[in-house]
Amino acid sequence: MVIFHSLKNIKFTINNKQYSIYIGNEVSVAHGALIHGPCIVGSNTFVGFNAIVFNSIVEDGCYIDLGAIVTNGVRIPAKSYVPVGAVIDTQEKANALNKVSEADEDFAKNVVKSNTELSQAYSLKFGDIRCICGLCCDRSTFNNLLKDV
Repeated sequence: MVIFHSLKNIKFTINNKQYSIYIGNEVSVAHGALIHGPCIVGSNTFVGFNAIVFNSIVEDGCYIDLGAIVTNGVRIPAKSYVPVGAVIDTQEKANALNKVSEADEDFAKNVVKSNTELSQAYSLKFGDIRCICGLCCDRSTFNNLLKDV
């Protein structure tokens, strides 16, 4: 399970819209991760198992490894690697991070590809309507819900 949660009335403005949590394109958030706004997770980023991102900006192309914590208003520079179990709670620590390795970048891309393929397979099994997130359900599910409104 992945948890998304945010603080009330603290938002970022992106493309003239306000968000407590903004997730870019082709982002993978692994099991047990917590994304707690206000935060931005940039495109092509991987957030590993049991990682926490809270009150931070993670720029594009980052890799946050398992159990890592990114917090305290830091901004993780683009294409940075946050090691297993690291606590990045100062900008000095964030600026000292190494770049993402080619192997980790490839792994993250393959996870997104696999998840996309899985969502397409769900379509064949679970329904005739596809949500914008890629998951599907039967039209009758919505009809039943609307009866109760």
